[in-house]
This record gives sequence, C-alpha cells and structure tokens, in this order.
Amino acid sequence: MRHGLRYRLAQIAGGAVLDALLGTARFDVEREDAYRSYWAQGRPVIFVLWHGRLLPLAYLHRGQRVYGLVSLSADGEYIARVLQHWDMTMVRGSSSRGGDTAFREMVRVVRAGHSMSITPDGPRGPLQQIKPGVLQLAQLTGAPLIPVAAAATRAWWFESWDRFLVPKPFARIAVSYGEPMLVPRTADPSTMASLQTRLQHSMDELMAAVERRAA
Repeated sequence: MRHGLRYRLAQIAGGAVLDALLGTARFDVEREDAYRSYWAQGRPVIFVLWHGRLLPLAYLHRGQRVYGLVSLSADGEYIARVLQHWDMTMVRGSSSRGGDTAFREMVRVVRAGHSMSITPDGPRGPLQQIKPGVLQLAQLTGAPLIPVAAAATRAWWFESWDRFLVPKPFARIAVSYGEPMLVPRTADPSTMASLQTRLQHSMDELMAAVERRAA
C-alpha cells in the first residue's frame, strides 16, 4: 500500500462523495441467485466484471467483504482506497507487475472461503477482453465464475482506455448476473480455451442486455 496524505484524502473525501452520489441511484438487479445460492452454502465465488463498470458494482456489493484485485500503480491506489471505504479487502498486483505474488494470494484467499472480484481486462486492456488468469484461478480453487455487468441511464465517462463509468445523480443502474461457470481441475489447454471463449460470450451478452435495459 502506498502512503501519503493524498491517498488518505481520496479514501475519506472520495468515499463520502461517491456514497452521496450512488446513494441517489436506483439499482435494477437481475439474477442475484446466480451467486447467492453459493453463499447460502458457505461457498465463495469469483465475480467477473469489466474494469470500466467497477464503480457501481463495487458499491452494490459494499459491506459484503468481497476481495478485489487492484494494480500497484498510483491510479490503482486511489481505486483501492475507495474500495476499502466500502469494506473490500485488496490483493495488489497485475499481469505487468506483481502478478505471480498476487495470483498466489488470490488462490489462498478463495481457498480460505472468501469471494473475489476480478476485472480481467484490467489494468491496461484490451477493453472488455477476457484474459486466461481468471479461469486459472477458478481451476485451482474450484470456485464458480460469476459474470456480472452494469449500465446506467445517466453517466459520466472518463476519457481512458476502459471508458470508466460514473453514474450521474438519480441514475437507474441495470445489473445482471450470468450463469455460473465451473472450471474442472483436470481441464486441458483446449478445454481452457473453449471456456475462455464461452466466458467472453457470456460477458458480451450480459453487457448488451444491461445496455438495452438502461437505454
């Protein structure tokens, strides 16, 4: 974790502003049973979401003690501080920096019974493209992958690679969860590639569906 007054201020002030902003939103959620049925059994899940839709989904799951993967960059530190404000615990690292250590920590966290949230197109893209790491995590832990997507009727969009979405006041936020996906421990490379394609299709369909609902 980086230290400094600006990060602490981001956690306090940024968290308060986002609480006030997102507190005006109305969430229209479909198929929560996709993950709640596992939680009812005491089983962790791995949420799969796009980096640009992180904010409304993190707010929706605030206070549920879901772990998140955030990069070690300065931008990642700001995100981490806000997510900590919402009672999320961070695993720090990315494919370009600290990846092996972060992956081992995620395996440990999920095996210990904690749910994770992963943005497989982060931290640098390509935009809304699945990378294989999330499937490897599911393979090693036995936890189901839960695709999830969000869209807002009114939003600001950052001019960044991920088109980061910040809902405007009183927005309606459409959220939908997809079919859980289990990755067999014995899956060979061909099976893993097929599952990666299937997960990509699931995420694409969810995004199209929530965008239609928010239109």
